[in-house]
Amino acid sequence: MTEAPAPSADRLADLRRLFAYEAWANRRTLDALAAAPAPPPAALAWMAHLVGAGRLWLGRLLDEPPAVVWPALDLAGCRAEWDHLDLRWRAYLAALTPAALAGEVSYVNSKGEPWSSRVDDVLTHVILHGAYHRGQIAADLRAAGAAPPYTDFIEAVRRGYLD
Repeated sequence: MTEAPAPSADRLADLRRLFAYEAWANRRTLDALAAAPAPPPAALAWMAHLVGAGRLWLGRLLDEPPAVVWPALDLAGCRAEWDHLDLRWRAYLAALTPAALAGEVSYVNSKGEPWSSRVDDVLTHVILHGAYHRGQIAADLRAAGAAPPYTDFIEAVRRGYLD
């Protein structure tokens, strides 16, 4: 296994941009859930999981007690919790340095296994995890006859939502 290169200021800028995309896409997803005549329960559960998992990973990075990864949240709770979490992610990323991206974070996963991961790998995971579950939410909305949100990265770029 080859060692990952030392992160640069460009890598940090890219991660900050991807987290801006994450925030934009989650807001669009919340709006689509709110516009649905009856948001599918599974879609709401996935959205609550995105919030819970985001809190869990940020908490691991900040050495906080573990968060509930599958919180029981209604749509209003998802929106309120996401808004708060987004502010916390922004503050965390604003204070992060390129050198800190190569740091290690140790944690215990939901199976009770101890792990250690690089900070930049954790951040990348959070972004990819969000995209995966937003796809599930979109599929659930479409299956219920509601309009899914268009949350492709390129859409955020085209519309000027990202720097």
